[in-house]
Amino acid sequence: MATRTAPTLADIEQARARLEGIARVTPVFGSETFSRRAGREVLLKAENLQRTGAFKIRGAVNKIATLSDAERAAGVVAASAGNHGQAVAWAAREQGVGATVFMPQDSPMAKVDATRNYGATVELGGVVFEEAVVAAEEYVERSGATFIHPFEDEVVIAGQGTIGLELAEQVPQAETFVVPIGGGGLAAGIALALKAQRPDVRVVGVQAKACGPLAGGTEFGFTIAEGIAVKQPGELTTSILRGHVEEVVAVSDEEISEAIVLLLERTKLLVEGAGAASVAAVLGGHVSGDGPVCALLSGGNIDPTLLISVMRHGLTLAGRYLVVRTRVPDRPGELVRLLELVAMERGNLVSVEHHREGMAVPIAETEVELTLSTRDEEHCTALLDALRAQGYEVERLR
Repeated sequence: MATRTAPTLADIEQARARLEGIARVTPVFGSETFSRRAGREVLLKAENLQRTGAFKIRGAVNKIATLSDAERAAGVVAASAGNHGQAVAWAAREQGVGATVFMPQDSPMAKVDATRNYGATVELGGVVFEEAVVAAEEYVERSGATFIHPFEDEVVIAGQGTIGLELAEQVPQAETFVVPIGGGGLAAGIALALKAQRPDVRVVGVQAKACGPLAGGTEFGFTIAEGIAVKQPGELTTSILRGHVEEVVAVSDEEISEAIVLLLERTKLLVEGAGAASVAAVLGGHVSGDGPVCALLSGGNIDPTLLISVMRHGLTLAGRYLVVRTRVPDRPGELVRLLELVAMERGNLVSVEHHREGMAVPIAETEVELTLSTRDEEHCTALLDALRAQGYEVERLR
């Protein structure tokens, strides 16, 4: 069961000793592109490069390392939207402990498969994380296994807090640290470690607008940042956050999507929605101040199908894709004429669709929808202007 006492700096130091040689000391990267856009020095703590692709391995290893022989024999159980489940499965396998993980039925398959591949038994059920927690607790009653809560446990929080110890050493110049908040274990652990060593720093939490109770949200809805899609942080973590986090801000899925694209394109770092939330907050101007800021990239386990959708959407928003609808006379050579004009304006054709049947199109014309690859928004505008100058009635769809 979860405890109700915040871990101390000594607890976090002990966790660091347990994790030595197991959890990676992940690097911190500077970004000229992000610094220029934010108007301040931006640093990136790449916990997406951690074992199992996220910070969760720290808390899971620390918790299992403290179990008694009897508890190890009974096995462990976890509830997770993905990253915590993978971490528990990996840590349990490495320490010879059986693991069962309960996950919401719509969890990304990349995370489900990874959890199974690490050796855990996976049970899918329920729509949201909270329903998975209920199922896991019922399993504990039946089996006697130890429940490893993803955030409402001081030993797990201490494990996550080891990131704060690393940050204090790696980026002494940073004045503000931005950390995503779901259940709150990560932010609580980092804030405890940082504030114990550098009480003058600011810690800012980030939630998704669709489910951001600490940022003033009142609804719970879909977000691409499923790793922080928690209806309410825990009692223990909330009590820690109140005393150690200066503010909590919210970011939209649009901002998160843009951050994912920019991180991949400019820094070559693959980051999931929850992991990109901190960068989204910095680039979106939600984090006050002008001094050096360090954003935590908490995880990189994004589902490939979601990544494809995010990249297409993000590139479209950036003016890298243009979708237009127009009409051409229904006779030979007219489509070629249109495409030659597009080529002259250096637009690259991705796809073309003809619409004749079932459309309100004059009998002697056909509707054409073009998807084009473009350089930027300025290029999109120039291409549209060129088409209209040649007499085409153009409707921009995206």
